[in-house]
Parts: sequence; structure tokens; C-alpha cells
Amino acid sequence: MKFHKPNHNQKISSKTTLLPYGRQSIHTTDIDAVIEVLKSNWLTTGPAVKTFEEALCSNTHAKYSIACSSGTAALHLSMIAANIGPGDNVIVPANTFLATANVVRLMGAEVIFADVDPDTGLMLAKHAEEALTRTEAHRVKAIIPVYFAGQCSYPAQLRELADAHGLLVIADACHALGTTYEADKTRYYVGSNTHSDLTAFSFHPVKTITTGEGGAVTTEDPDLAKKLRIFCNHGMVHNPEEFQNHALAQSSDGSINPWYYELSQPSLNYRISDLHCALGASQLSRLPSIVRHRRALAAHYRARLTGLGPLIRALTVVDKCDAAWHLQVVVIDFERAGITRAGLMALLKENGIGSQVHYIPVPWQPYYKNRYGTARLPGTESYYNSCLSLPLFESMTMTDVDRVVDMLVDFLN
Repeated sequence: MKFHKPNHNQKISSKTTLLPYGRQSIHTTDIDAVIEVLKSNWLTTGPAVKTFEEALCSNTHAKYSIACSSGTAALHLSMIAANIGPGDNVIVPANTFLATANVVRLMGAEVIFADVDPDTGLMLAKHAEEALTRTEAHRVKAIIPVYFAGQCSYPAQLRELADAHGLLVIADACHALGTTYEADKTRYYVGSNTHSDLTAFSFHPVKTITTGEGGAVTTEDPDLAKKLRIFCNHGMVHNPEEFQNHALAQSSDGSINPWYYELSQPSLNYRISDLHCALGASQLSRLPSIVRHRRALAAHYRARLTGLGPLIRALTVVDKCDAAWHLQVVVIDFERAGITRAGLMALLKENGIGSQVHYIPVPWQPYYKNRYGTARLPGTESYYNSCLSLPLFESMTMTDVDRVVDMLVDFLN
């Protein structure tokens, strides 16, 4: 097949809606919720934060939820609470955003990159197990599965592997709010932490729901939850029972000085504001309908792409996982199509259709390549060479999906 330019009739008109690969959807109720906070006495660390955390627990079936300023903050807080540090190794899939690996290095620990399944972009238990063989197993402290595009990679199997080696499981579910999966004939919610110790979420504008910028960590462990709250706020301790400098803490009558606090361990300000949480809580109230619509859009993409393989196909759907699709990724044989990925993206953009690549393999980044050398990760390489993310967001219609697929079919002929 030959690369060709679109004809005149394919050119986007000024009235045609631009379709980015992802976009927030803001309703009047969201705006009203933020305005209510602006009229209140609280702009940050107030009642809207608690309301949002409670709503997140309800939606994920988690016992504890700690909201924070971003998905990256959620991952970093998870590292701090898990006491990851120098001398520790952490297994991270090669197909992920930079933050998943960066938070490990920020703690002084080392990253062991695992390969992924080329058909889903997901690290499976077998990939994590293989990564274990490439390092001193006794130094590995945690595994971070990334629930890429909204799918989770058989969490029960990964938990079994982790338990066999005494490892923590810290799930990067920044793509997977609303996803459920089945294990042992029981359905679980991502974030309930049945098969993980901690789960990190992101609420960036392109995610399933948004707080503008924001994130959260869920856990079932009260000790981890306590640490997360402390480290979310500089590492400050306010509980008198935990004070160590009693002479400074107490006033002359023996009572605790009302302004007193102590530092347990240095951390950062990862607090989230009431403005962000008001928006998030409003969006969470629509989560079931948002997820249903995103699933319907993804299903329509798959139906339209059926029969177009091996030239182009959607990601393989993981068995027993009901994904709240964050990304609509297709796998394209660019060589067979006679077109480069950059060339196809340019044609799509020229015709009002946004696309993106998720992700450049993290071990290929100069920093990690210089630190760890070149890793042989054939699944990651195969996936990366053929992936392309197409538009998927709440306000899209089935007609929008048809427009994207029709354009792809024409360009790939």
C-alpha cells in the first residue's frame, strides 16, 4: 500500500469538530460545585476534600482514600509509605509514563524494567517473574503493575507471585478508575486493593474523571493510610500521642500547646484543594454513566475494526477484565500499509483528528539507558513500533468513532 494524500472532500471544514485523543468533559453541575467552594470559607484542606475521598472509597470499594495533587504525587506517596529506599529494587513495566519509574529513583531505589505483552501493552506475571531473574531477588521490594489503557493484567496472578517472594504490590491505576475484574469467580473493583497493597489514581483532564490536576491513593491498611496522610502534608505529625519532644510540646500547665506539630520524616506538600475536590466529587457522581459510555465507544471501535487485521486492530481485550477504557489504542502494521506513523498522524491532524503514542518505552530514555544499559524487551519493542492512540473521551459520539475509522481506512486503503 502506498502513502497518499487525502482528496479535497476529506479536508476538514471550519464547522467540523476537532477530535483530540483525549479531553475533559465539564458539565454545569461541575461548574456549580466549584462556585459553591468559592463562596465558602474553605479553598483548601476543607470539607470538599473529605467528601471527595469518601466518594472515591464508595466508587472503588476501598477502606481508605487519600487525595493528593497529582497521579505522580500519588505514586511518590506510595513509595514513601512503603518505605522504598536505597538498596531496594522495584519492578516496573517498560510501557508506562515516566512517573512510574521516576518515583522509584526519587526514593534512591533502582528500577528493574519488565517486558510487556505486545497485544495489550500490559506487564503480566510472567514478565515480572522474568524481571526477578535479572536482579538479586532479595533486594526486590515491590512490583508496580500499570493498568494500561484501563485494563488490568490479572491482578490475582501478580499477587500470588508477589506473595511467593514477599513483595509489595503498588498498582498504578492512573488509567483504570472504574475498571473491574474477575478472580476466583468473584468480581473486584480496581482500587479495592484485594490483590494489591496500594493503588494510585490520576485525575488529569484526559482521564476518566478530572479534578483539573489531582490524584489519590487507596489502601486497606490503616498504618499505610496514616503514613500517606502525614507524608501528603510535609511529614508533619499532629497527634500528641506520637510527639517525641514533650518539653517543647507542653505548656507550663502540662497541656499540649495548640500550635505544636513535629516532623516525622521530610516530605512535600502534596495536598489537594477543595476547588479540585469539588470538581472531582461532582464528576465522580457521574462515573458509572461515564464508564458505560467509554465502554460503548471502545466496543464500537472494535466492531468497526473487525476484519481489518492484520493491517490494523484494536488492543486485545484481557479476559475477565471489564475495562473503563482510558485510551483507544490500535495496533497498525505501518510497513505493510506503506506509511510511517508520523505520516499517518500528520494526515489525521490535517483532517481534524488528534492521535498520540502511549508510550515511548521508559528504558529507552537517555537517563535510564545510561544507568542500566540496553535491555532486551521484545514485547515492548513490538508494541511500541505499532501502537497509536485514537480519540476517546466522554463527549464523543458513535458518529465520531465512524469518522475516525473511515478516515483511517481511507488513508490505509
